[in-house]
Amino acid sequence: MDTIITLTTDFGVRDPYVAEMKGAILGIARAAGATVQLVDVTHEVARHDVVEGALALEAAAPFFPRGTVHVAVIDPGVGTARRGIAVAARDQVFIGPDNGVFTPFLSGRDWRAFELAVPAYRLPAVSRTFHGRDLFAPAAAHVAVGVDVARLGPALTDPVRLAWDRSRERAGTIEGAVIHVDRFGNLVTSLFADALRPGSVVRVPVVGTYGDLRRGGLGALAGSSGRLEIAVREGSAAAVLRARRGTRVIVSRTSSSRTSSSGTSPSQTSPSQTSPSQISSSRISSSRTTTRARRRS
Repeated sequence: MDTIITLTTDFGVRDPYVAEMKGAILGIARAAGATVQLVDVTHEVARHDVVEGALALEAAAPFFPRGTVHVAVIDPGVGTARRGIAVAARDQVFIGPDNGVFTPFLSGRDWRAFELAVPAYRLPAVSRTFHGRDLFAPAAAHVAVGVDVARLGPALTDPVRLAWDRSRERAGTIEGAVIHVDRFGNLVTSLFADALRPGSVVRVPVVGTYGDLRRGGLGALAGSSGRLEIAVREGSAAAVLRARRGTRVIVSRTSSSRTSSSGTSPSQTSPSQTSPSQISSSRISSSRTTTRARRRS
């Protein structure tokens, strides 16, 4: 069965960069008498946005079979002293720059990392401005045709991790932050859905899906990757709340009979007006009008 190699980049599709990477992979596979299946995760990551690239991989990788090799090239430090890296985690392999793009796969102890240091697993000539084609794609191709990831170079114990906010417990609350605003204006947070527990302070509705809100209504929900998201139905939560990456998000763990709907637009659903079946047993507190989220100073 063909090994799958996925590609995640900020290259876009106007230029030939993605095709060059694919050509390098296919050439190595054919020389080895093997075939591979290439899958594009996305090439529309915002330029140089390592966090967005990491979140794209976090969302997509769990749906690929074991043995899949993921190449990620969001690499503003290309050609500098930053390392190339291969991470073996969750029965898959992740190859790209050591700049934090593989942070979602470095939790716990069930991972191994290796520097891409052996010349045999790169192209003969390596451009300082295109490691995606000359270093990462060839390494992925070699792993896909059977090379043990440990042969790519020395083991590493200190791969770079993103300094995005994790959850923090404080005085009956759990705090996180917005780490991404998607194209719909949904606020993807550093918190996971298990932050929502019974007895939380009522601030905005927690719903099962966007359609559970009235049009223009603000709510929180568990996104498809398990992260807590704040959304406005058929609108932009980022615009309504004037929120951006780094905006704090607070979920209260202490019960309260108080609700707040001051400043809420008429099209939004106040917690006191929404039936329990629409709200669930937890609430989130997040930015500006009906919320407690605050932008970093």
